[in-house]
Order: sequence, then structure tokens, then C-alpha cells
Amino acid sequence: MTNMQHMMKQVKKMQEQMLKAQEQLGSKTIEGSAGGGVVTVQVNGHKQILSINIKPEAVDPEDIEMLQDLVMTAVNDALAKAEELANEDMSKYTGGLKIPGLF
Repeated sequence: MTNMQHMMKQVKKMQEQMLKAQEQLGSKTIEGSAGGGVVTVQVNGHKQILSINIKPEAVDPEDIEMLQDLVMTAVNDALAKAEELANEDMSKYTGGLKIPGLF
């Protein structure tokens, strides 16, 4: 019975550490970019977009589609980096196991 209690304490401690790590992800900022930096997107570790910056040279009224592609590429770049950061941070507590719905 004491082994089970010890294991439950360890699980509880791990859960607390993981919750703290998830909270800390919200304060981390990740930047993605496209077009050599003419479009940049900042997201937090919770994959929420914080800002989108577009330099004037990226804006061509004759080619709106290119600007749209640059924004989409920068957003996807930032989100991929945020996912990678979350996986790295959380794997410290999960031992590399992928736990569905955790992050």
C-alpha cells in the first residue's frame, strides 16, 4: 500500500509541475517570419497571436496574394515554433511521452 501512496504522490507532483510549465508557456514569446523578415508574427506558448508586423516594402497593391501568403507563412512558422517549444518544455515532465490533450 505504501508503494501506491508513494506513486500517487509522485503523480500529483508531476501534475503540479506540468500545470506550472503550461502556465509559463503563456508568458513565452516566439517569433515567426517570412519573406526575409518583411512579415513577422509573435505568438505565445499557448499559440495565441500577439502581433503581426508587416514592413511597407511587403505591401504591393498589385499583388495582395503575395502578402497573404507571407502572412500565412509567418503565422505557420510561429505556430510550429510554439508547438516545438511546448513539446520541449513538457517532455521534461512526461519523459518524452506524448499525452493526448495535454498540450
